[in-house]
Amino acid sequence: MAKERSPWDNEAAQSTTALGPLVGLAREDFVGAVALLLRETATDPARTIKHMRNFGDDVVQIVTGKSQLAPDPKDKRFMDPAWQYNPFFRAGAQYYLAIQKGMKSWLEDLELDELERDRANFISTIIIDSLSPTNSLAGNPSAQKRLIDSGGLSLIKGLKNAYNDAVHNNGMVSQVDKKPFKLGENVATTKGNVVYRDKIMELIQYGPTTEDVYSIPQLTIPPQINKMYINDLSPEKSVVKYQVDHGIQTFVISWKNPTKEEGHWGMTDYISACTKAIDVICDITKSKTVNVSAGCSGGQTAAMLASKLASEKDSRIGALTLMVCVLHPKQNDIEAGSLMTENGLKLAKQRAAKAGVIKGNDLARGFAWLRPNDLIWNYVINNYLMGDDPPAFDVLFWNADATNLSATLMGDFLYAFETLAFTKKGEVEMVGHKVDLSKVDSDLFILGGVTDHITPWRACYRSTQLFGSNDVTFVLSQSGHMQAILNPPGNPKAKYYVSKKPGSPPANVDDWLKSAEEVAGSWWPFWIDWVQTRAGKKKPAPKVLGNAAYPPMEAAPGLYVLDQS
Repeated sequence: MAKERSPWDNEAAQSTTALGPLVGLAREDFVGAVALLLRETATDPARTIKHMRNFGDDVVQIVTGKSQLAPDPKDKRFMDPAWQYNPFFRAGAQYYLAIQKGMKSWLEDLELDELERDRANFISTIIIDSLSPTNSLAGNPSAQKRLIDSGGLSLIKGLKNAYNDAVHNNGMVSQVDKKPFKLGENVATTKGNVVYRDKIMELIQYGPTTEDVYSIPQLTIPPQINKMYINDLSPEKSVVKYQVDHGIQTFVISWKNPTKEEGHWGMTDYISACTKAIDVICDITKSKTVNVSAGCSGGQTAAMLASKLASEKDSRIGALTLMVCVLHPKQNDIEAGSLMTENGLKLAKQRAAKAGVIKGNDLARGFAWLRPNDLIWNYVINNYLMGDDPPAFDVLFWNADATNLSATLMGDFLYAFETLAFTKKGEVEMVGHKVDLSKVDSDLFILGGVTDHITPWRACYRSTQLFGSNDVTFVLSQSGHMQAILNPPGNPKAKYYVSKKPGSPPANVDDWLKSAEEVAGSWWPFWIDWVQTRAGKKKPAPKVLGNAAYPPMEAAPGLYVLDQS
């Protein structure tokens, strides 16, 4: 007798397509998607000939100088005047655009289901973007002008940059000039100390900057796939500094970068570490509750922690902030998700188990291929063809400081998504309990980013419906993934959206959008007010950090952020 399938089995299987960056793109899945296109070409020759004829007509128009094809005015690749006025370059751009146009028309004509069409579109975009004439010296007028103006030095510098990337950057084009940045000197400079350390984490307490502080402290749980100092970049962009300057007792976990021997660390170990952090914070501050904030995969960890403590009737988590975090993934949340198959998932688990850890550079490569024009070809042109150094930008410096992900933890993340554990009420067992967010009644603040390509804001919004909280606030920041978080006051372009309608957010995200109001400026002041109203009464700031049981050790940002395992 066939085993009865749970009503959410199909949805769970589809949700794995949202895991492209974490899993990586399996070679077999990539080849399979290309084979699908070749199969469609062979099965209907008449359709193929029709589109080839249309492409041929475009080529004739280009050769005779009659083509009206022109790049999008916003496409930065074709901003040089030569693309408009030089016949050779204009024809090159038009030929590329004809290929792009023909491929789009052909894909629209194919008889594919929704998932197959998404895969075909994603693969074709990667291939066509790689064929852009701007990616080669012969086809890039700006690079050719630089070559002449520099007397050939730009070519020499570009070759040197390419060599350095091949030897020192695992073959990935560099996105940032790391030389100007020094941890503790001009990055991660907020004063604090490590007050606890074990094999998996350091706990950092930051020094108060106000005479009085709120009695309920704040713990930040960072992602396991990046280092914690994203919360404390420059003083102008430091969430940590903003918190302590507004009287919040601030603690941040710093995860150790796991080695192959530590690849067995799983979600259970990380939740135990978070629980220990809460133990230490309560001991130091004498508070019975701790407010928690977390982003991305750290948000998934925080949600699991909240579920675990709720199952144990442990009420020490107060208010909960989840930033750019997806707990309920769905098919095609991200473009690369359409390429993710069960076979790719299986292969990813096998590779991770064999290696012990997923290298940080491999994870960075997966994220880069989500937006190859911005994150790959843009730097190929800048670094190799133009011979320029990549920009010295603190956010990119942090992003390039990649960490490993333990194989067991990756498996746990995948299992949580495969089973849709966060969306169930006690049906999925993880970390020694039945996951049930409906038992978590903390006040919630959830943040999404309008242009976030990693954790799309509509996917983040679904979390508003998962918890048992009566007080849920959703804020939409006019930024991308990390810039949604790093959005301090002072940016004249900053704005966010929040609903002023009382009550919990509606289930339908479009209904929330109709009630949302645009607010000029950073969302940080709105959030810090939200935190302060949930941080208890004020009391005199502590004179020293730590206590007798947990004395201060190394200065922030600690030792684990220096590990390049």
